[in-house]
Amino acid sequence: MGETPAEPAGSYRRTPEKVKAVSVDATEKPSPDRQAAARGTSCNTLDWHRMHVHSKPECGTLRKSKGMRNLKLKRRVCSVGVQAPGSPHCLSVRMDSGSLLIASALSIIEYDPRTAQVLDEVSLTAEDYLPADGSGTVVGIQDLPDQECVCVATANGDVILYNLNTHQLECVGSVDTGLTGMSWSPDQELVTLTTGQQTIIVMTKDFEPITEVQIHQEDFGEGKFITVGWGKKETQFHGSAGKQAAQKKNTEVLPAVEWDDRRPRVTWRGDGQLFAVSAVCPQTGARKVRVWNRECVLQATSETINGLEQALCWKPSGSLIASTQRHPNKHSVVFLEKNGLLHGDFTLPLQKDQAKVKELLWNSDSTVLAVWLEDMNPGEDGLINTQIQLWSVGNYHWYLKQCLRWGSGQEAPMCVVWDPERPLQLYLLTHAWTCVTYQWGWTTDRSYGDAGHDNANVAVIDGDKVLVTAFRQCVVPPPMSSFELQLPAPVTMVTFCCEAGHSNDLAAMTEDGRLCVYGQGEGGSSASGSGGFRIITHPPVLKNTYRVELGGAGPLALRLVVWLREDNFLAVTCGEVIDQSKVLLLKPSANDGTLQISSQECVEGHVISVCHSGRSNAVALQLEDGQIRKLLWEDRELVAVPWEDSTGNTVNFPQPCEHTALCTISGEELPLGLTDRSHLYLGDTELASGVSSFVVCDDFLLLTTHAHTCRCLQLSTNTIRGLVSVLSSDGGQNDETLRRVERGSRIVTMVPHDTRLILQMPRGNLETIHHRALVLAQLRKWLDSLRFRDAFEVMRKQRINLNLIYDHNPKVFLENVEMFLNQVDSINHINLFLTELRDEDTTKTMYPCPSTCTPPSAPGVTGKKVDIVCDALRATMECLNPDRYCLCILTTHVKKTVPELETALQKVHQLRVNTPSSSEAVKAEEALKYLLFLVDVNDLYTHSLGTYDFTLVLMVAEKSQKDPKEYLPFLNMLKTLELNYQRYTIDKHLKRYSKALQHLSKCGDEYFSEVLNLVKDQQLYREALSLYPTDSSQYKELSAAYAEHLVERSQAEMAGLLLWRCGELARALQAFVGGASWRHALSVAMQMPLPPDQLALLARDLADKLLEQRRYTEASVLLEQYAKDCEEAISALITGAAWEEALRLVHLYNRQDIIETNLKPALLEAYTTQVSFLESQKALFSRHQTRLAVVREEKEKARQEMLDEGDCGDVELYSEASSVMSGSHVGSRYTHSNSRISARSSKNRRKAEGKKFSLKEGSPFEETALLHALTHITHTVDKMREEIQGLLKALVLFQYDDQAGTLQRNYSQLLTLMESNIPLIWIPNNTQTLVTGPTSTANSITASFQQQRVPPTAQQDTEAFTPPKMRTSVKWKLCVLD
Repeated sequence: MGETPAEPAGSYRRTPEKVKAVSVDATEKPSPDRQAAARGTSCNTLDWHRMHVHSKPECGTLRKSKGMRNLKLKRRVCSVGVQAPGSPHCLSVRMDSGSLLIASALSIIEYDPRTAQVLDEVSLTAEDYLPADGSGTVVGIQDLPDQECVCVATANGDVILYNLNTHQLECVGSVDTGLTGMSWSPDQELVTLTTGQQTIIVMTKDFEPITEVQIHQEDFGEGKFITVGWGKKETQFHGSAGKQAAQKKNTEVLPAVEWDDRRPRVTWRGDGQLFAVSAVCPQTGARKVRVWNRECVLQATSETINGLEQALCWKPSGSLIASTQRHPNKHSVVFLEKNGLLHGDFTLPLQKDQAKVKELLWNSDSTVLAVWLEDMNPGEDGLINTQIQLWSVGNYHWYLKQCLRWGSGQEAPMCVVWDPERPLQLYLLTHAWTCVTYQWGWTTDRSYGDAGHDNANVAVIDGDKVLVTAFRQCVVPPPMSSFELQLPAPVTMVTFCCEAGHSNDLAAMTEDGRLCVYGQGEGGSSASGSGGFRIITHPPVLKNTYRVELGGAGPLALRLVVWLREDNFLAVTCGEVIDQSKVLLLKPSANDGTLQISSQECVEGHVISVCHSGRSNAVALQLEDGQIRKLLWEDRELVAVPWEDSTGNTVNFPQPCEHTALCTISGEELPLGLTDRSHLYLGDTELASGVSSFVVCDDFLLLTTHAHTCRCLQLSTNTIRGLVSVLSSDGGQNDETLRRVERGSRIVTMVPHDTRLILQMPRGNLETIHHRALVLAQLRKWLDSLRFRDAFEVMRKQRINLNLIYDHNPKVFLENVEMFLNQVDSINHINLFLTELRDEDTTKTMYPCPSTCTPPSAPGVTGKKVDIVCDALRATMECLNPDRYCLCILTTHVKKTVPELETALQKVHQLRVNTPSSSEAVKAEEALKYLLFLVDVNDLYTHSLGTYDFTLVLMVAEKSQKDPKEYLPFLNMLKTLELNYQRYTIDKHLKRYSKALQHLSKCGDEYFSEVLNLVKDQQLYREALSLYPTDSSQYKELSAAYAEHLVERSQAEMAGLLLWRCGELARALQAFVGGASWRHALSVAMQMPLPPDQLALLARDLADKLLEQRRYTEASVLLEQYAKDCEEAISALITGAAWEEALRLVHLYNRQDIIETNLKPALLEAYTTQVSFLESQKALFSRHQTRLAVVREEKEKARQEMLDEGDCGDVELYSEASSVMSGSHVGSRYTHSNSRISARSSKNRRKAEGKKFSLKEGSPFEETALLHALTHITHTVDKMREEIQGLLKALVLFQYDDQAGTLQRNYSQLLTLMESNIPLIWIPNNTQTLVTGPTSTANSITASFQQQRVPPTAQQDTEAFTPPKMRTSVKWKLCVLD
């Protein structure tokens, strides 16, 4: 192999085919570029390093606690396809194909355990890499996927690469002194070789040597501890070791055990930055662990650990190194930190010198530690047994979850390795070349009973014990439990009985093939659980023990055991061929205590899960590709058929699921599954992603998510589409299905027919939550069944608003008020219910019913809720026992919408006057004290004063904090007054002016001046008028005062009516004239009567006022009939364009001269004015319409540009409706965020409102202003129909046909223009649909969603965007002009 004598012994040599052989001295410093190569790593690796290495120091714990979960064997494949001489030495897994790379003393074999086929084989003896007699040894094998090679290291020192594509074998280097081990870094950038001369060689992946150092170093390393000189070791704190540690002398270092193979062990940390080496020290003969960095620089050396054994494995996702230590009285797995110090341990369940630990193996996600053991001495059967134990940790406790045991000989494992990508898949290779693949999954073994007597049991496997916790009675944090079941051998699986009424019974399968059946214990005494807990349930007792014999099938031959009925067990085992499973129905035999196969069914494919429905007794089998089979087992023979839905379609999971269950939705039973990628499927429909755990119990589906929420969905009120919709939404403010939970929470179990949900936190502790959806569903059931007490207690504990008791079904509650009182049966609780009442329907606001659930209606219940409930409760309590319910009755008075404090005070006063003799009665002082608790003392004092009962006032005042000097002088003064004046004074003091006026009016005429002042001050005119006769002087005086008040408020006409009916004609006439009420004024003038000349003057004054108000026709009546001036009357009519009435008076008084002088010129002037006005309106209408089209076009263009740019945040600003949407949208945002902005002055509000009607070009509200302007023009022109018609008639009468025709034509054209353009200007706001499809972009879809979410009509001015209606039914045209 090209040896060079000048090389140092033990140095690594490259073969000539690659490069020249290079010798590296042990003390040589590596080159800078090689150091850089050694340090080289990806950014992801560095991030991983920061995340894990600098985390909280671990004490043998894991990040995700598995304390309440067990390992369930999903798949076991036993394949015998390798026919090779000798025995296997090393085993590696190809990550890209999943095949196994096996190295023996003769060859390298690539083997596929799924098909039991040898894919490739190459001899190591053909080129003399190993001796042909099989005496050679392979010390390491590693798959190198980047190079598509497999690397093999032999004990004689050769490092061999085998190319899996070209099938060429190549020796890349050799070490003269031989190799004892090879270990590649996790990133496969570096490889370490341990030589026979106790050195470490570090090379790159291209086998470029970086450095070579001696394993045994005298220095501690770069991480040497610093001594700061704080006294001697004897004076330091020694923790749990106590003071005796100070006097303890150094014990002698014991050498390694005899069976130690003395080979160094190398293990890498998961990030590839450090590696540890365990080697036997030449001086002491004991093992030491040294930690080296990536550049092979020593970092730390472990402390002296007597009994430290050869096994060594660094936890992939942490900073702990696992090894084993033999103590005089125990055998432990110990953990070391990277500084070499011990950090936690756990004890193996072994007797002294019973077994030796061959290897420790962490799985890829650090959740399971495999301990490979071999007995030191033969057992009773004369065989040396081998076993593999699988350990997991939770809440600082290590659990033995699985134990696999083999006898000696060819069936014992020779190689054991975890799959690097499937964390819970383990490969074993026996001496006889049998490959066994085990695949586990995490599961929570819980009882699945739906009845109220189910204890919600959860069983946890811990070696030969089963820890059972009954969560219905108590919540015991792991590793403690309600009780422990001790079994004769380690337990491999636990199952609870699925039969109704026996859900608390459990069966445990041990590793020696025995099935122990436990049933509910009997007896009256409480049982003592572990940790000193007292429980009120009886622990299960052993009923039967069965032996299951399958004829040498190996460890864990049975898997997925389901206890169907009391005497029926379902189990899965391997089939006759490698890709087949066999489902067994086991029943106990009558004689020998074994479980016999009653029926069996072969299923093509590997069954990885079995789930059972307690309601329908259906059993679903899941195959490894996600297919679902329905197992028909209730007949004598087992039959597996495809699972079909109601339409006959086959139901399968799109992906294989880790956890499965059966649930009923929409009357159809379907499988529910959760994948290892957190996808939740219901049949072939994906319900949600990001789900971490779920459970189906009663009628509910509960699940936790990686978003740290817990969902609770009622299956009977949902559909599949509804579940998808709910799980995809974020949930609203009052969404009862959603609840926030602690980060990393997982569901342990749910208590059936209860509201408790048990969650386990990542650190292992348990929490009980009462999910709001569960609580409300249970409350609705209780309220429907009139169990008011149970509902009330839960509502108090869970802080549910007590209004729900009434709001759930008001009619039922009012019909059962007496039952409610009898069940609650507590004065304090009834008062609590009353004080929480409010006029709000909580079933619509706080606790809305599920969308598909119709809330109960309450026909016939009208009025305010609080008043209705208070009155109903008070009436019932007064009938049952008014003395006992006295405080509750007072509460019903106080709680009403308008508090009846006077009535409540009167009842308290009656208690003082007539003390009840009943023992349940309440004293007056206690009742008053309770009232003071409900009502503010000042309010109660005020109301007591309003009862005019001074005894009651003093009673309230004495119980308050008032100073007697505050109220006694006032009360003494009141006692000296006459009764009515006394009450007037009290009412005025309390500002009850209406009552004060009533009492003052009874005091006599001498107090009328005071009455008049009170009426004027408080404006009580109408109340005062009702207190005096209409013919009295007081009534007239009050009426006059009222009239003056009305005149001041610009209501002169009403003032005149009051004065007229009181006989004050002169003042009434003055009021009518001031209000331009000419008919009333003339009537009063005629009644007075006025002389004719004064009457004519009055008529002219009134006519002038009417002309100022543009009431021309009414003014002409006054001028014609009362002033006798027909010319002025005709002139007024011509001014008011009343052409027909003016012609009538002209001919009535024979004044045809006025036609030529006044009427015709006025007609022509009116014609000119109207034509000019119509032209201006037409031009203005057209201009606004054109500008509106431009504005809309610009906004649409801007909206499209914004969509193209990818900014959809304000795309609704440019919608076709109006930019006012965005303005309103922004305004609403600020209104909620800043109260000062919403509290603007009225002037600013008017100013901001005026901006909406600004026609300034470029204004954000320009479109709205244009629409307002167009609406105004349309209404103005449309209202001119009657006016135009009158003018046309007059023009035709005086033969102005041309002018009349022009006017009619212009007006008609303008109306037609407006009518035809209304649909173009006011575009109907059609409902916008979601824009999707292959041409859609993310921005356009977002914009579509926003337009759907914010309807334009909700943000815009309704009037501006409502098209005006024209009065087309009004006939105005003259046919003679057509």
